[in-house]
Parts: sequence; structure tokens; C-alpha cells
Amino acid sequence: MATERPKRKKKPIPVIGWREWVSLPDLGVGTVRAKIDTGARTAALHAFGLETFERDGITFARFAVHPEHQTPGPAVVTEAPIVGERKIKSSSGAAEDRLVIATNIAIGPHSFGAEITLTRRDEMGFPMLLGRQTIRKRFLVDPGRSYLVGEPPHSDE
Repeated sequence: MATERPKRKKKPIPVIGWREWVSLPDLGVGTVRAKIDTGARTAALHAFGLETFERDGITFARFAVHPEHQTPGPAVVTEAPIVGERKIKSSSGAAEDRLVIATNIAIGPHSFGAEITLTRRDEMGFPMLLGRQTIRKRFLVDPGRSYLVGEPPHSDE
């Protein structure tokens, strides 16, 4: 007779709102507003001043990020190895080739690695978008609530 294994208790999946505060610690970006968009496939970050360069045979992207986006304060200039390039189709149907980087994302106490495409999001309300591949199996989304997990930026006032 086969013995039954005890069932492992599954950890509850954290719930996030349709928008959250996230940080990109490997890029030196403390806190940025992100829209959680299950209709989008990938994650995207507003990056400007984008340039590529080689270091030790690896292609890097150097770019600037405005964490506050709509009321830009000082930009954070950062760099990351490029892990690929993707053709992304926007919600309007226009296709764009984007560079892809891999970095860690932190939402409150939750930290994980993810691929992020770099693009201009000047006209968008959020400097970052987290698509379904990024949050899949990590979070449930409550579309009627906001800022459930991430910490807002700390004011020095």
C-alpha cells in the first residue's frame, strides 16, 4: 500500500493593486509608479538618453529614468547588460523594436528578477508598466484597488 505524502501548504499569493510603487535596486532607481497591466505581455520602463556600448565583450544599455515621471526631478542615469531585443506591438497596433534588460524588481517585501523593455513612455501616465509575464505566479491583481504593497517614495521634507 502506497503511503500518502503530506500535502504542502501553499503560500498565499500576495494581492497587488492596479498600480503600485516599485523599486529597481540593481539600477539605483529607488521608487517609481508602475501600472499593473494584465493586457500587456511584458514589462516596460520609460528610458531616455538611451545609448549602447561594449564592456568586456558584453553590450550594455546606458539610459536615464525619471522616477517621478510627470513632475521630473533629477534623473537617475544607470546601465544594464542587454539580454535581447523584441518587437513589441503597442495597444494602438504600432510595432517597435525595443532593447531588453534583466534586473530585479521589488514591490514592498517581494523581490524577483524580470526582463524589462526600454522605451519612451513620455505620454503615458506611468513610467513603468508590469505585464502579465512579469507578475504571473507571483501576484494576484485587485483591479479596484491601488498601492496595496509597495512603499511610496520617502520625502526629505
